[in-house]
Amino acid sequence: MNLQQVLEQFVQGMQQTGWLEYIAVVSGIASVWFSRIENIWVYPVGLVSTVIYVYLSLEGNLFGEASVNVYYTIMSVYGWWLWARRDTHQQHVVRVTHSTGREWMAQCLFFAACYGIIFLSLHFLKRMFAPQAIPWADALASASAFTGMWLMAKKKVESWYWWIITDFASIPLYFVKSYVFSSVYYLVLLIMAFWGLAEWQRRASARPVLQQDL
Repeated sequence: MNLQQVLEQFVQGMQQTGWLEYIAVVSGIASVWFSRIENIWVYPVGLVSTVIYVYLSLEGNLFGEASVNVYYTIMSVYGWWLWARRDTHQQHVVRVTHSTGREWMAQCLFFAACYGIIFLSLHFLKRMFAPQAIPWADALASASAFTGMWLMAKKKVESWYWWIITDFASIPLYFVKSYVFSSVYYLVLLIMAFWGLAEWQRRASARPVLQQDL
């Protein structure tokens, strides 16, 4: 596919984008913005996006993407509850921190397990129900997203590394499946993920100083 064909597909895809996808993209970008500034609105706003994407993915027989957004929806409810919790001093129970060595090992194992399960499932479904599936790419985007969402609920800085992997994988993935606007959406999310990583690293580094000041 040459550059002209890519541009033609991009224009055609944008023209075919429905209003539901526009709402999902806008609410998804807003959700990441709230996540970057550690605002609990990340979850209710994000739920709008994930629920719509579950519907769009099932409609397009994109079972890998549908499974990711079902998981997003469940984890958004869990994360909303976790971020809202406060201790007896009315301080948030969950705070932005770096992962320990053991936590790094746990998240890598979690990613590997998710990748293996999703890859094998899509490899089977591709033959029967989902010819559009690209098992290795869908599994990479999905497994990294599963890991990132889990860590974001716990306010771990490393969640942004997994989001960056997800966004890198999703940009071409959605494009080749004719969800062009969603491909652009993940490009925006990729840029915001680097921004969010820098912000959470700053907050995690500043937190011990704040505690000492108290």
